[in-house]
Amino acid sequence: MLFRQIWDAKLAQYAYLIGCQKTGEAIIIDPERDIDQYLQLAEKEGLEITAAVDTHIHADYLSGMREFAERGVHVYASDEGDADWKYEWLIGSDYPHTLLRHGDEFKVGNIKLTAVHSPGHTPEHLSYLVTDLGGGADRPIGIASGDFVFVGDLGRPDLLESAAGQAGVMEPSARTLYKSVQEFLELDDFIQVWPAHGAGSACGKALGAVPTSTVGYEREYNAAIDAALRGEDAFVEAILEGQPEPPMYFARMKRDNKLGPKVLGTLPTPKHLFADDLKALAGNTEVAVLDTRLDRSAFMARHLPGSLYAGFNKAFNTAAGSIIEEDMDIYLIIEEEHVEEAVRDLVRVGLDNIIGYATPETLEAYADHGGEMASIREIPIDKIPETLAEIDDAVVLDVRNASEHAPAHIPGSANIAYTRLWVRRDEVPAGTKVVHCVSGGRSAVSTALLARLGHDVIFVNGEWNDWVANPKSTIVSSAAAAV
Repeated sequence: MLFRQIWDAKLAQYAYLIGCQKTGEAIIIDPERDIDQYLQLAEKEGLEITAAVDTHIHADYLSGMREFAERGVHVYASDEGDADWKYEWLIGSDYPHTLLRHGDEFKVGNIKLTAVHSPGHTPEHLSYLVTDLGGGADRPIGIASGDFVFVGDLGRPDLLESAAGQAGVMEPSARTLYKSVQEFLELDDFIQVWPAHGAGSACGKALGAVPTSTVGYEREYNAAIDAALRGEDAFVEAILEGQPEPPMYFARMKRDNKLGPKVLGTLPTPKHLFADDLKALAGNTEVAVLDTRLDRSAFMARHLPGSLYAGFNKAFNTAAGSIIEEDMDIYLIIEEEHVEEAVRDLVRVGLDNIIGYATPETLEAYADHGGEMASIREIPIDKIPETLAEIDDAVVLDVRNASEHAPAHIPGSANIAYTRLWVRRDEVPAGTKVVHCVSGGRSAVSTALLARLGHDVIFVNGEWNDWVANPKSTIVSSAAAAV
């Protein structure tokens, strides 16, 4: 049996290529939308991908299942859950497919996969026990656990409510997850655990950075499973506490993966723009000019009017998906060598209309020749008090997660997580917003968005830990404020 784990660092996502070397067949588990990466890997290993399977209807990226189905690959998907949690694009389609329920088995070459219904994160969630029959095994070597069991954590049960908008299902989902954990603990300790996500994913709150684990290790050291061992009520309280706000685009991903993502085919090929092309984009809020420069201060000092900002780093997908509507035309300010990677990042979260790009050097040439530019005031974090004293209507906007804001925040500060700022834009307080986060990354994204929406904003570029460590700083918690 050949086993390859494929890692997407930005989405903290794992896909799995599992192949039977004797027959040359392979299956891909939880593929992303740009499937050429898996086809190339399979070819390199001398395998042909003949099957694809999802563990569940994903919320954090667009699945590659439909892309594989379009190429005639047999796809497998869950038929568990109620009528609201079905792969509607497969039902009644001509695609080669099989819908699975708990206990169903299928083979790829000499590898057997057994579906295990493991609801709680989502109602239809299936995990897959993998048995290497060709190697003489009669028991599974591993379980592709999807968003059910992670290394050190469990999949969050609140997304149906917090992201998909189904009111009142958070606690029942947590109780369902508790029951799934009991069944997981009945598995042999030696079975390997192959999760769909690692550290950095928004699908859990404390995922480990180690790529794989075992049932026995998670039984001993997984904090969420430890809570389950203390009883159902203790588990429900622990698993729901401190979950971060989901990004804006999660609801779209759920919808599209259920109804069927648009067929991508090949990657978009944005046009290379020149200085003269930027004139038509300056101040045009009908399109999204996304500036990806890593130097936040350079963006604040000089950028195309109306630009959005998302530094080209590990948070790029999350930031872009949280501030850009799905059908909006997108123009990138980006280094030439990063264009293809950025295009892949964007289509994975359903942002397909990538029309053109200009390099930072082109932007500077445009500015140097009199092109219209905009700027945003920037201050270090220790200058917040005097800025508030200087501006009568100034208000601090903390764009960290609520779970970060509650324990320690600046007195009187408003809190809207940056991943939810677009959908909560009507809740933004009046006055000049002094925007901060932990280190400046999230506040830079938020500041640019608010400026585009017409707000007066000041960008705070500095470390929250420096504020906390300063004996002159004032910090309160929500509990203290309530008292």
